[in-house]
Amino acid sequence: MPFLVVGAVAVVAGGVVAAVTRPTGFEQGSWVAAYLVLVGGVGLMALGTGQALLAPSAPERSVAGGQLAGWLVSAALVVTGTLASTPVVTAAGGLSLMAVLGSFVASVRGSSARGALIWCYRAVLVVLLVSIPVGLVLAWQRHG
Repeated sequence: MPFLVVGAVAVVAGGVVAAVTRPTGFEQGSWVAAYLVLVGGVGLMALGTGQALLAPSAPERSVAGGQLAGWLVSAALVVTGTLASTPVVTAAGGLSLMAVLGSFVASVRGSSARGALIWCYRAVLVVLLVSIPVGLVLAWQRHG
């Protein structure tokens, strides 16, 4: 449930950022909005829900709490690094997000699930894992 709540808050925050981007002239607003919605919101909700449905046993509270805290810290670092034009901070966020994604991979290892749900879960993981290095290369090209 915490993954859904935090993810929903990120989606709403992304919508607010999108709404104020043009009137305020927020140059990186569309990127921030997209990141909040797609990574901070949809990605987190998909992985949290998938983990709840697919894991062979419910993750310990400390594991789920660590995943959520890691996700929030990672997202904050990526957004802060981008807004501050500091790619080393963006890279720290991206690398820490990769570690969090690794814990989501591990949490469903041994799952007996078959079919579309496990493939969708894996697809979300792959998209996020592939997008991180792409985003980091772009961050270094723009600000490095």
